[in-house]
Amino acid sequence: MTIEQLVPEALKLSSRERALLAASLWESLDDPYALEPLSESDAIQLAWQRDAEIESGMTVPLTHEDLMQRLRA
Repeated sequence: MTIEQLVPEALKLSSRERALLAASLWESLDDPYALEPLSESDAIQLAWQRDAEIESGMTVPLTHEDLMQRLRA
């Protein structure tokens, strides 16, 4: 079954059932956001570095909509 087939079926579930399904799916994933903790000074340095990359044109930021489209592709 493809995601295109699954989503309409899942949306027919009650709110409670959809919440349980979503929780089950989420728990089945490895944490894609697990990061090594940064100290406050390291986090600030990283923020300045990323800002400089955007300002220089080295990195092009994505809108939320563009990001979601790429994730769904």
